[in-house]
Amino acid sequence: MPEGHTLHRLAASLDATFAGGTPAVSSPQGRFADGAALLDGLAVRRSWAHGKLLFVDFAEERTLYVHLGLIGKWSVLPVAPVGSEPPATGAVRLRLLSQAHVADLRGPMACQVVDPGAVTDLVDRQGPDPLQPVGELNDPDQAYRTISRSGRSIAELLMDQGVLAGVGNIYRCEVLWRHRLHPLKPGKVLKRTSWQLVWDDLVALMPLGVRTGTIITLDDVAADTRAALERGETPQVPREFAVYKRPGMPCLRCGARVRQAVVAGRNLFWCGGCQRRT
Repeated sequence: MPEGHTLHRLAASLDATFAGGTPAVSSPQGRFADGAALLDGLAVRRSWAHGKLLFVDFAEERTLYVHLGLIGKWSVLPVAPVGSEPPATGAVRLRLLSQAHVADLRGPMACQVVDPGAVTDLVDRQGPDPLQPVGELNDPDQAYRTISRSGRSIAELLMDQGVLAGVGNIYRCEVLWRHRLHPLKPGKVLKRTSWQLVWDDLVALMPLGVRTGTIITLDDVAADTRAALERGETPQVPREFAVYKRPGMPCLRCGARVRQAVVAGRNLFWCGGCQRRT
């Protein structure tokens, strides 16, 4: 399932492409025909994300809500020649079409037209999002109140979107390794200072994922990427991690064996040597 940086990156692409315009909205597959009819011809106000939820606000207080789930994909591509309509390939649930661009949505877990009250309800059920601007939707204390009262493991809590929005398996494995935290310890033993380190790290690292489309968790890669972005370059980011998908291999920090277990339905990876801090 895409992690939060992917949804924020997609929202930015949709916003840059369609905001202020009135794209044609259709459902080539037919499964979203009624919803598409409610949006067709309306102006797009903005596109935005919270955690793994994506929203496109239209005029008349109508919002398109999308959750990609495990297999959903939403591509935004230029139209050639301009003004033409490319054929729909595969099961396209939803299509946004302007003179110059087409955005085809396939395989989402959720695709609905909702009103402002429903948008509020959907967001309120999520935890704070490290990628949101500082405010009530980006409040680390909200997450820590839940974590500090829970007997569930820290690794499980980080994957619970009601606790923390947007964090998926790669970020949870890597950020716990970065701060030497044992992933299987209960949340109630996590110190407030340790949680703040985790939160601050996510706030620093996840925007790099938005800008590059790649999860970056190693300090040297992050430093090189930031430098390239500051120079106005498009960095080539290697897909390298400290513990994620490295079971049995030596830890990059202490050399101990990287371990693996299934937690919250996903393969968890951590170092059995240096990740003992609770």
